[in-house]
Amino acid sequence: MSIRRSGRLAVVPLLLLASAACGQQSGAIGAGDSGSPEVSYSADTVVFRMDYTGGFVTPAMLATRLPSITVYGDGRVFTQGPVTLIYPGPALPNLQVGTVSAADVENLLKLARDAGVGSTLDFGTPPVADVPSTRFTVRGLKGVEELEVNALDAEVAGTDSGLTAEQQAARVKLREFAESLSDPAGPLAAAAQTQPYVPTAVAAVAERWVANGEAGEQPEVAWPGPALPGGELSKDLGLGCVTVTGDAVPKLLDAAAKASAATPWTSGGQRWTVTLRPLLPDETDCADLANNR
Repeated sequence: MSIRRSGRLAVVPLLLLASAACGQQSGAIGAGDSGSPEVSYSADTVVFRMDYTGGFVTPAMLATRLPSITVYGDGRVFTQGPVTLIYPGPALPNLQVGTVSAADVENLLKLARDAGVGSTLDFGTPPVADVPSTRFTVRGLKGVEELEVNALDAEVAGTDSGLTAEQQAARVKLREFAESLSDPAGPLAAAAQTQPYVPTAVAAVAERWVANGEAGEQPEVAWPGPALPGGELSKDLGLGCVTVTGDAVPKLLDAAAKASAATPWTSGGQRWTVTLRPLLPDETDCADLANNR
């Protein structure tokens, strides 16, 4: 388990105002107490994020994993929608976007801190292997604060867990908060009405295509973006990455809608397996995938 704080307010377009003034700002998120300072965020500033790190997955999946929930300064909420259980799966993830009010975001940040994000609570490290950690990121008057807890989703209890009663209680409280985020009556209930997110940029992580007997015969699809495999994404893993932008994005989305995760994409006379990762509003290019680990 790790806790990290960063005083990065200086590099984020924040405007500290009196509460009366902030109440007039569209999308302002603040402390809410009379006379207390509030903070207004730019539309594409991440104010809350829950994602996963590590775990037993392939390098390409690790690099392209999307956050479970991202909330931005203008109240947009990005989540992953349901996916049909077929194999091979679709080439594109089902990324959805809804909206909540500034008051909802303020409440969300309060609940996150009440659950232990930004605190000095000890969540312990249970003796489990190949299980991802859950990472929470919140932004506010204190800057950016992160909390990362290993195996939070796992039911770890009893004397064999290696955890104290206090650590187990802290984990239960944090896990209940995480589960509430997908509850129809939870703090993000207002974002239940969603629509598909149409990205303006897509990162494509490429590796040599290898025939997969379980996937069956897969027709080739001509790659419509920059030449594959692109720049090296991670050393010694054989992964390249290109960022698809501009007029190439609609072409890629159209082609991907007819493709699968096992589709052999052709570029430069070779076949490639490509894992597509729509870039979120705070992301720009392949370099942003480096935070996935």
